[in-house]
Amino acid sequence: MTEEAVCVGVDVAKNTLDLAVSNSKETRQFDNDHDGITSAVRYIADLKPTIIILEATGHFEMPLAAALQTSNLPVVIVNPRQVRDFARATGVLAKTDSIDARILALFGLQIKPEVRLLPDQKAREMGSLLSRRRQLIEMLTSEHNRVLQADDSVRPGIKIHIRWLEKAISTINDDLDRQIRSSPSWREKDDLLKSVPGVGKVVSTTLLVELPELGQLNRRQIAALVGVAPLNRDSGTMRGKRTVWGGRAKLRAVLYMGALVGIRYNSVIAAFYERLLKAGKAKKVALVACMRKLLTILNAMIRSNTAWRELQWRQNEDSCFPR
Repeated sequence: MTEEAVCVGVDVAKNTLDLAVSNSKETRQFDNDHDGITSAVRYIADLKPTIIILEATGHFEMPLAAALQTSNLPVVIVNPRQVRDFARATGVLAKTDSIDARILALFGLQIKPEVRLLPDQKAREMGSLLSRRRQLIEMLTSEHNRVLQADDSVRPGIKIHIRWLEKAISTINDDLDRQIRSSPSWREKDDLLKSVPGVGKVVSTTLLVELPELGQLNRRQIAALVGVAPLNRDSGTMRGKRTVWGGRAKLRAVLYMGALVGIRYNSVIAAFYERLLKAGKAKKVALVACMRKLLTILNAMIRSNTAWRELQWRQNEDSCFPR
């Protein structure tokens, strides 16, 4: 970015939007509602910003982000942990809405995060359905645990709630499937992903919604984005173990289940797992490697628009992965 670059930071709260600009000490505040967002977008557009930085705040930021993207403005949603670490590195320990907005503007000016398209309205709706499904499953698991130790007086009520939760989860599953099948593009990708042994409806849907970058990045980039790439922890003469961290936890959870199933029913993943165990790798390490391999295969399939062909992958295993 040049010296004339204008970076806008927006601290999003439930009810307010605090704006700061990299080339000004002034801050502005708008209401986080329809009229406030409209005014904020008009104000930001007049600044002709190089980049607009928002933090991920539990979907409070999505209406503003969608409005900015609709106006063809370069908006980026960043991880709050990265911004907090950046603030500490610059010596800013205080935390207010206006300070946070200034830090976001400075973060954009110095770090220059890449601008990527945000999910469209349909993808956001499906993301909400997936989030609700996870919440219901957590409640269902808790109720199943409670019913085992419940007194006779409360057990019937818990069982009624369990049946309600199971019906609600089934309804959401049907809604997700209907949404995917109604889109030719998503339906085609869904069919490709589910052609792989170990990838079912939940894994496929989660990847489609939570990982729109699938098929657009190389194998190293996609693994790092999800958080299944081993990272060095070396300093001086110390050589630490490679570990995976960061990334998108929701995707790792479904890839974990996909890899577990793949170890049993996918000959390529199973052979890879056994080879790692024979080489002395711990089971957990081998399983994470299988998650990464499964993700790499799926990424290559979406990129090349090719369905799973077991013999092809087995015979030409290395050449099918994009570098």
